[in-house]
Amino acid sequence: MERNLEVALVLRLQAGDTTAFDEIYDTLNPRLFSFLRRMARNRAVAEDLLEETWLRLVLAREDLRPDTHLVPWLFTVARNLFLSYCRSRAREQNYTSDLMSLWPEQLARSPFDVASTNEFEECLETALEELPFKYREVLLLVGVEGLRPAGAALVCGVSREALRQRLRRARLLLSQRLHDKRRRLETLSKKVSL
Repeated sequence: MERNLEVALVLRLQAGDTTAFDEIYDTLNPRLFSFLRRMARNRAVAEDLLEETWLRLVLAREDLRPDTHLVPWLFTVARNLFLSYCRSRAREQNYTSDLMSLWPEQLARSPFDVASTNEFEECLETALEELPFKYREVLLLVGVEGLRPAGAALVCGVSREALRQRLRRARLLLSQRLHDKRRRLETLSKKVSL
């Protein structure tokens, strides 16, 4: 989102202009939903968290500073809501310490999703799902949602240098997982053709 437009939208939002909210929503809703769905690995949970994210913007509109960067602000809210959801789930599950075990093994996909996804996209999604939370999160924010590393650092609550290191490590892990999956597929293909 262009910075001048972003500042103007914040000012209009503070003034109660509902069309400003609509413009922000139309621009960022698909990106926020994609991020939350991939983090939660559950469509219904992602939809609930997305709705709460937008509600938080409406409630905070008068308190926003005019220089607020909306994209990192909204992704930070979405991320924090997701983490709160994970913590509440952990309490419900007898305070389990491994939050990753709370998530389903794979994304629930409709038959249309399965049919329309090509082999590489499936491998990429699977490899991404297997990454530890902090690496999956940074790849989604920078690689998929297009946040600049400085904005992603704000969302994750880490320094720019820490984010750069995390991003580098995440890319290496993802690359290794994709390479391993490709080798397994090639080996399986050879066994089937024999």
